[in-house]
Amino acid sequence: MQRRKFIRTAGVGAAAAATASAVAAPAIAQSAPELNWRMTSSFPKSLDTLYGGAERLAKIVAEATDNKFQIRPFAAGEIVPGLQVLDAVQNGTVEMGHTASYYYFGKDPTFALCTVVPFGLNTRQMNAWLTQGGGEQLINDFYKGFSVYGIVAGNTTAQMGGWFRKEIKTVDDLKGLKMRIAGLAGDVMVKLGVVPQQIAGGDIYPSLEKGTVDAAEWVGPYDDQKLGFVKVAPFYYYPGWWEGNAALHAMVNLEKWNALPKAYQAILRMACADVNNWTAAKYDADNPQALRVLIASGAKLQPFSQPILEASFNAANEVYAGLTAKNEHFKKIFESQMAFRKDGVLWGRVAENTFDNFMARQSAANKL
Repeated sequence: MQRRKFIRTAGVGAAAAATASAVAAPAIAQSAPELNWRMTSSFPKSLDTLYGGAERLAKIVAEATDNKFQIRPFAAGEIVPGLQVLDAVQNGTVEMGHTASYYYFGKDPTFALCTVVPFGLNTRQMNAWLTQGGGEQLINDFYKGFSVYGIVAGNTTAQMGGWFRKEIKTVDDLKGLKMRIAGLAGDVMVKLGVVPQQIAGGDIYPSLEKGTVDAAEWVGPYDDQKLGFVKVAPFYYYPGWWEGNAALHAMVNLEKWNALPKAYQAILRMACADVNNWTAAKYDADNPQALRVLIASGAKLQPFSQPILEASFNAANEVYAGLTAKNEHFKKIFESQMAFRKDGVLWGRVAENTFDNFMARQSAANKL
């Protein structure tokens, strides 16, 4: 009797389980669809940190979704040129891109604030502003007008001041200089007499070699070594006052982003956060040795003079005054960033800078 009752009960249970499975399967499939996206990068494959960030992002997303959400990265020029990533995402040519927002400041100077502006935030301040200071929301309110959703996905950390074919000692030495420089820094340089040029990373070396430009900034020692600039422009200046950090963004077509399941949105954000940390850490690990190699290869390491830095700072403030007076998008984000910068620099003077400066003196004294 008990055995027959058990069989009947088991039969009912099996039927219920089968029914539940039939009901649940479509729901699971719906929440985790198979997607194949394309992501175009602004960077060539030879730059294994910048382009490598896009590859890492795609790998993490695939692993976290059991390969159901596949993102295939493409280097600059494989689908669109490096400086047309925003357009490709905006018009739906690709679902997403990996780029530096300030490449598109010609469309609206506000784009520069999403990456970096001269004498702006450093890397830690930028990450803090984005995640704790309302920066991400401000940026995406702006991006919405271009039909994209942005997630920070990489930071180069503070950059170098670039490669020059001749020595730059005074502000007057900058006059008439043709320089590859990105973002709003070009507008600042104009006030110092420089003729700025917007050139994608892969085209900088031939431009320097042919004399199309007299100077060029890119990122820092690790990437600059790969691109061979020391061979054609030996004077290597620092600091890159126009890039105290340089935030990269994963730009997703807004319609595609809104259609993603919440779980996929969370995974994509998680992957971007990983890439953001990984990129900065990799540059911090690779730049020191690369700088040694560059100096051994003939790079003449030079600091910008204080008069040049002061003139640049004043010129930057003139540019900002003009932009905030006529561009509401720029004004809103700029004022938020600069308020954050003021507190961040003040705090840095108390702890971080005091420690770093002491350690720098120990390094200069060969005690490390």
